[in-house]
Amino acid sequence: FQTGSGQQSVTGVEASDDANSYWRIRGKSDSSCQRGTPVKCGQAIRLTHVNTGKNLHTHHFPSPLSNNQEVSAFGDDGEGDDLDFWIVQCSGTYWEREDAVRFRHVGTEVFLSITGEQYGHPIRGQREVHGMPTANHHNYWKAMEGVFIKPSLDPAKHDEL
Repeated sequence: FQTGSGQQSVTGVEASDDANSYWRIRGKSDSSCQRGTPVKCGQAIRLTHVNTGKNLHTHHFPSPLSNNQEVSAFGDDGEGDDLDFWIVQCSGTYWEREDAVRFRHVGTEVFLSITGEQYGHPIRGQREVHGMPTANHHNYWKAMEGVFIKPSLDPAKHDEL
């Protein structure tokens, strides 16, 4: 489904175990974020869609249903641009698995949000994900499913058979 910018829409669904809803958390660059490293509150991250390899992205373009800021999936194989970075806002030192967090966009300062606007044909029932300028109850997110990797004590040491 194409939005006004021509980039791929990002939508929300009720089911927490929808395989098309998985996103990989990455650092600002591949060298600065080792797999399994805890994500700090206030850290800039990229969210890469597992199935398409596109990054969660936003820019100054109106969203099609709510007229907030469009959120799209952009780039190829996890490579996009400077508008793919989001700050994790949480209450402690690290983003804990059970925490509800906010994502504030680095470039435009909107909060990743979802309200009640639903698309019709061809993606009937899917909700519009968009950016909102203020923090409110529409922009809390919680990890529900996925693979959580614990950091190793010594990343250079491997156990092999």
